[in-house]
Amino acid sequence: MQDPFYTKQRRKKSNNRLLEADAWLDSALFDGAKSAGRFYGRLQDFFAMFTVRGIARLFVEAASDAMSFAAIGAVLMTALALSAMDATATGEFNRAEDYSVTFLDVDGNEIGRRGVRADDTVALTSIPDYLIKATLATEDRRFYEHLGIDVMGTLRALVSNAEGEGGLQGGSSITQQLAKNLFLSNERTLERKIKELFLAFWLEANYSKDEILKLYLDRAYMGGGNLGVVAAADFYFGKRIQDVTLAEAAMLAGLYKSPSRIAPHVDLAAARGRANVVLSNMVAAGFLTEGQVTAARRRPAQAVDRSAELNSPNYFLDWAFAETKRLVGNSNEIGFVVQTTLDTELQHAAEDAVLSVLREEGTAFRVSQGAMVAMEHDGAVRAMVGGVDYGQSQFNRAIAPNRQPGSSFKPFVYATAFEMLDITPLSNISDAPVCIGNWCPQNYGRSYRGGTTIKAAMAASINTVPVRLSIQTGREPIAEMAHRLGIRNEFPVTRSLALGVASVSAIDMASSYAVFANGGYKATGYGVTRIETLRGDLVYSVEDEAPAPRLIDEVISLEMNDMLHAVNYGGTGGRAQIEGVPSAGKTGTTSSYRDAWYVGYTGNYVASVWYGNDDYTSTNDLTGGRLPAQAWQKFMERAHADIEVKPLFGVAMQPRPTIIAEAEVDADAEAEAEVAPQLSQAAAVKLLDLSELMRSVADGDLSTTEQARAPDPIGESESL
Repeated sequence: MQDPFYTKQRRKKSNNRLLEADAWLDSALFDGAKSAGRFYGRLQDFFAMFTVRGIARLFVEAASDAMSFAAIGAVLMTALALSAMDATATGEFNRAEDYSVTFLDVDGNEIGRRGVRADDTVALTSIPDYLIKATLATEDRRFYEHLGIDVMGTLRALVSNAEGEGGLQGGSSITQQLAKNLFLSNERTLERKIKELFLAFWLEANYSKDEILKLYLDRAYMGGGNLGVVAAADFYFGKRIQDVTLAEAAMLAGLYKSPSRIAPHVDLAAARGRANVVLSNMVAAGFLTEGQVTAARRRPAQAVDRSAELNSPNYFLDWAFAETKRLVGNSNEIGFVVQTTLDTELQHAAEDAVLSVLREEGTAFRVSQGAMVAMEHDGAVRAMVGGVDYGQSQFNRAIAPNRQPGSSFKPFVYATAFEMLDITPLSNISDAPVCIGNWCPQNYGRSYRGGTTIKAAMAASINTVPVRLSIQTGREPIAEMAHRLGIRNEFPVTRSLALGVASVSAIDMASSYAVFANGGYKATGYGVTRIETLRGDLVYSVEDEAPAPRLIDEVISLEMNDMLHAVNYGGTGGRAQIEGVPSAGKTGTTSSYRDAWYVGYTGNYVASVWYGNDDYTSTNDLTGGRLPAQAWQKFMERAHADIEVKPLFGVAMQPRPTIIAEAEVDADAEAEAEVAPQLSQAAAVKLLDLSELMRSVADGDLSTTEQARAPDPIGESESL
């Protein structure tokens, strides 16, 4: 037990410490308050020396309030400046809404342009002095004197506008206009205007006056899709900027404010009127005398008439333009020159084939639209038709993945079966009713062959056979095969997939069939081979791309070519035959006759053809074996004229010999040459069919019923 005396002593000491702490706190508060009072008194005495009385106090109070408001304004302006400075943080300018791209065909000839026309390769010293003076006189006379904002020029513009001069002299300096072009949008807000002021100061601090003027001349929109005076001079006058006259320079300088409204190709009279005002501005600014501009007033500029220019392959150019923007990425360059894969002669042939067939029989079949894509075996697109009239509709039906392929999708099913199952084109299979759940597809004509071969089923476009094969392989592998070969868009994997219930595009169908034609290698359609800047710097080359990978085994490619060749020679593709040119392909027709396809290839080219209606209405029983096959044949016949016809991979049919122009044949060699007797194409086809039939019978691959059945030479019974 603790000693009571000891506990009492400890309590006493604790109370003493509390009393001491309380005394110290009271003293500290008293001394602190006293010290604060003395400091406040001294502070009052100090400020009393600055007390202003009388009339002087009025000015001091006004100045004080002004400083307060200035401080608040500075804070607000700083907040706005932060966003303006963010625009310069990366050091990158606004990318043009569209690049300026000049397209060349496969031979290097210009075939058209897309985006804005621009050219920033001409140095400021090479631009005519009177064009620079016309620009300064109209846009910013004190450009070389101010620091980014011309206060006097702004006041002058306000007075000029009030007097009804149409706002020819803008309130913004050239530096401010450039700041807007490089960093801002065209929205008319106070915030944008404040940002413009800050950015103008930033430009003046980071660029010389000549650099700012050069950027302005290159970046100003001049109407007609032209960016900068160099492109505008070429477009409006067909001249280099170095060669423009004073009258033409005045017309160009008048376009800065209202390029779309008074461009010479839109309203030549208004453009000339504005040019006359610019000439007056040059005289008023002291840059030229009235006598020096008299000749320009009397002989105003004349714009180039561009109405007679040949029509460009617009659907192809739209597609190639999109590909170009993807390939150049986020480049700060404005203009590019693009070498494409387009063959002008083949393009004309494709357009003629699609349109002529439609003109001849389109009304009878109640079909209004068509599309075609033709390419080489590696995917190089040589021709593209996206519709019948670009002027009426710019929708590109050749690249839009919004149409069902019907039976032209069946090669993906057979390729999957060859890869997964132990079968060949001559393997037996049953053509009999088949069901998946409550879905029981039928053949065209509601008839069945019984026992048949895979090859015969493909040629006749039988429906039950690919459905039966899809049950064995599964539907997911078929979808994977289609995507592997070149179908890029996604589609639902349904039980009717084997019959082409999927959305595809003409270019993807051609790319996929090209894999069969080239022996199994990837062949995604492409239209751009080389991209250079206007200075000649290389941006992209297709030669730098990795070699195409193999997608299917060569044996599968051989089997598919053999089967698809039979479609044209004894199957539904009879109208696609070309005299002396081995070919292979597949027809396709969707339910209710909404879409009709033919996709095929030779040893030289691959092409896909589609016909239908934009509103998805049914045609008048149009099948893939009719207009699509006819258009394909018409195109391919012209495409193979006067060229070496190459053999088709895996097909025994020999192509016709290359025809040499009579003037090029050596007379002595012709006398010595002895032409061996040749069979006609029809006879050769019959012999090949007979040989194959006899081989099948010998191997026991055909049933008695199948042996007795005569093949349909045209194969009009396209399956749905």
